[in-house]
Amino acid sequence: MKRFILFIVLMTACLSATGCMFHTTGETEVGVRTRKIGLFAPKGVEDHVYAQGSTYFFLPFINDWHVFDTKLQNLEMTFSKSRGDRRAQDDLLFKTIDGNDISLDVIIAYRIDASKAPYILQYVAPNDAVLRETIVRTVARSKPRDIFGELKTEAFYVAEARETQAGKAKDALDRILGPMGIVIEKVLTNDYRFNAEYTKAIEDKKVADQQVEKNKSAQHAALEEYKRKLEEARGEVNKMVANADGQYQREKIEADVYLEKQQLLARAIEAEGIAEARGIREMNNALAGSGGETIVKLKIAEALEGKRIILLPVSEGGMNLKTTDINRLIETLGIKSLSTITKSD
Repeated sequence: MKRFILFIVLMTACLSATGCMFHTTGETEVGVRTRKIGLFAPKGVEDHVYAQGSTYFFLPFINDWHVFDTKLQNLEMTFSKSRGDRRAQDDLLFKTIDGNDISLDVIIAYRIDASKAPYILQYVAPNDAVLRETIVRTVARSKPRDIFGELKTEAFYVAEARETQAGKAKDALDRILGPMGIVIEKVLTNDYRFNAEYTKAIEDKKVADQQVEKNKSAQHAALEEYKRKLEEARGEVNKMVANADGQYQREKIEADVYLEKQQLLARAIEAEGIAEARGIREMNNALAGSGGETIVKLKIAEALEGKRIILLPVSEGGMNLKTTDINRLIETLGIKSLSTITKSD
C-alpha cells in the first residue's frame, strides 16, 4: 500500500512539474533502463534491450536511461598526429623477437553485441566513451604488442606475415573482449617504422642487395654471352668437322676408284704377262724341237735382209774376204739352205 501511494505521489509530481519523460534510440542504438526504486519490479539494471529507432516513456527520478551504439567502430592508433583517436603519437611501440625497436599503426574494428547491452551497463562500462577508452583501448594496446612482437624484423616487410599476426591478434582480442559483449571484427595494420639506425642499416642492405642483383644480372648476361659464343664455336667446329669428313669421304672415294682402277690395270698387265709368258714358253718349246734351228736361221735372215755387211780380215793367211760379197753369201747360204730344207720336208 505504501509503494502504491508513493507511486501516485511521484506520478503527480512528474505530471505537475516536468511532465512525462520520453526516451528514444537512434537507428544504430539500443537502450537499457535502470530502475532506481523497485516498486513493481526488482531494482537495478533491467535485463531487457530496447530496440533501435524507437521511443519509450519512463517516469523520471525512479528510472535511468542509457544507450549504446551498435554500429561498427574503428579504434585507430597511429603515429600521425592529424588522424586517429588522439591528436598525438599513438602507435604501438614494441620490440621484435630479434630485439629491434619498431612502431606499428593498428586499427581495431569492433562493435557492441546488442543482446549484451544490459550486461555491459551493469558490469563493464556505463557508456560508449568509457567502454572505448578504458576497455577496448587498454586491451587493444597490450595484447597485439605481444603477438606482433613474435615476428622477426624482416618479416614486417612481408604483407602475408603481418596479416597472419593480425588474424592471431583478432582471435586473442575476441577471447578477452567477447565475454564482455564486444565483438572484434578485424585487426588491421597500416604503416610501420624502425629506429633510425636500423632503418639506415636496412637501406644499406637494400642498396647492397640491389648491387648483388645487378652483379648477378651482369654475371648472367656474361654467362649467356659465353654460352652463345660457345654454341657459335661448336657450330663452327661442327662445320669444320663436316667439311673435313666430306673431304675425307671424297678423297676416300677417289682413292678407292684409283685403287680399283690400278687393280684392274694390274690384273690386265698380269693377264698380258701371263699370255706373253705363255707365248714365250710355247716359242721356247717350238725352238727346242727339230724345227727350232730353221726358225732361228729364218729370223736371222729376216733381221739381216736389206743390210750390207762387210767383213774385214783380221789376220794374214786366212780367207780373202776383200772381194767376197758377204751379204750375197749370207743370203745364198741362208735362204737357199732354208729353201732346201723346206722342200725336203
